[in-house]
Amino acid sequence: MTTVLAPELVLDADGPRRGLAVTVDPATGLITDVGTATEGALALPGRVLMPGVANVHSHAFQRDLRGVVERAAPEGRDDFWTWRTAMYDLAGRLDPDGIEDVARRAYREMRSAGFTSVGEFHYVHHRPDGTPYDDPNELAMRVIAAAEAEGMRIVLLLVAYARAGAGRPAEPGQRRFCDPDVATYLARLDDLRRRTVDRTLVRVGAAPHSVRAVPADWLEAIAAHCAAHGLPLHIHACEQRREIEECLAEHGVRPVELLRRTGALGPRTVIVHGTHADAHEMDLLARAGATVCACPATEADLGDGYVPAEELHRRGVPMAVGTDANGRIDPFAELRELELIARRTAERRNVLVAPGEEGPTPGLLRSAWRHGPAALGLPEGRIAPGAPADLIAVDLTHDRIAGVADEHLAAAIVFTGGPELVRETWIGGRA
Repeated sequence: MTTVLAPELVLDADGPRRGLAVTVDPATGLITDVGTATEGALALPGRVLMPGVANVHSHAFQRDLRGVVERAAPEGRDDFWTWRTAMYDLAGRLDPDGIEDVARRAYREMRSAGFTSVGEFHYVHHRPDGTPYDDPNELAMRVIAAAEAEGMRIVLLLVAYARAGAGRPAEPGQRRFCDPDVATYLARLDDLRRRTVDRTLVRVGAAPHSVRAVPADWLEAIAAHCAAHGLPLHIHACEQRREIEECLAEHGVRPVELLRRTGALGPRTVIVHGTHADAHEMDLLARAGATVCACPATEADLGDGYVPAEELHRRGVPMAVGTDANGRIDPFAELRELELIARRTAERRNVLVAPGEEGPTPGLLRSAWRHGPAALGLPEGRIAPGAPADLIAVDLTHDRIAGVADEHLAAAIVFTGGPELVRETWIGGRA
C-alpha cells in the first residue's frame, strides 16, 4: 500500500515548498504523487522532507578501525602506508559472520545519518590465505545481505586486485583480495550480477582497485566489460604521491593518463580521491565526463591532502562524496568540506558557485542528489513523481536550524547540520 507523507516542508533542487504531501509506493520504490495532503496522510509536523544523500565510496569493514589507528607508529613517520598495515591486520581477522556484522553496523549508521544509498568498494573476497570460499562470492553476498537487512540501497563495487605493485606479487595481507587472473575476476562479477538482478535495492559495478594493484591489461579487460554491460567503473587514483611515482615508473604516464590509454576513462568512470591530480589529468576528466568522488574526512585522517575542489569545479568535473574508511559517517560534513577545502586553498569565501547561483549550496546538493547517484548508476534524487522514494526527514525544531527562514534552510542544513538532524528515513518507499 502507498503511504502519503505530509511534512511541514519539502526541499529538493526546486527549493523549499510548503503545503505538499508526497505519496510513496513500497511496491515500486518510487514517489507516485506530489500534491495536497489527503485524509489518512502521515503528518510530519516540524519536518522537512528531502532526498537522501548518496555515499559513493565506502569500505564498511574499516569502521572497526575506530580508535585503533590513533597511535603514532613506532618506526617514526606515520602516514597512509603505516595505517594500511593496521587495516590489513583487521581485514585478515574477519570471517564471513564478522564481515556481515560490521557491514550491518556501518549501514545502520549511514541510514540514520541521512545516506540512503552506498557504493561499497568491496575487496575482502577470499580466505586469509587467498583460497576462495566454496562460494567465491560468499563475502560479497554477505555485504549485500547486510545492506538489505538494514534497508540500505547498495551498489556492490566488486574490486579487482592482482598484485602489490609493478613486478611485485601480493603481500600476505593482500592475498584475500586477489584473483589469479582477470578472467576469474570477470566471471565473479558476472555471477554477482546474475544473482542480484531481482534484488530491488541491489546493483553491481566494477572497481579495479588502483593502477598500483592491477596491471594495464586488467584495466583494458575490465573497461571493455563495463562498456559492454553498462556498468560503473570506480578506481582509486591520484590519492598518494608514491602511487603517481610508481605509475610513472611503470607506464611512463600518470594514473588518469593510464586510464585513458587503457579505455578505462569515460562518463561511467569514478575517480576516488584525486587529491594529487594535476591540471592535465583534470582536463582529461572533464573531457571524458568522469566523476571525482572526494572523501574529505578520510583524506584528512590519512594525511592524503586536499581534493582540488576549485580546479575541478572550474572545469565542470562532477564531484560526489563518500565516507571511505567510515571513521566518521556524516553526509553534511562531507558535502560542506568540498566548499571549505576550496576556501582554505583559495583563501576566500563562497568559492564553488555556479553561474547564476548565489552561493555554493546548490552545487553541493547536486553532489548529493545528482552527481552521487549518477556515479552509482542510480536515478537523481528529487521529490517528484517517478523519482526514487529514498527520503530523509530533517527536524526543523532542532537547535541547529530552528528559526532559520525557508530561503536559507538548505544552506543552514548543509553548513551546520549533522546526523542528529535526521529523524526518519524511507528507502524504496519503506520506513
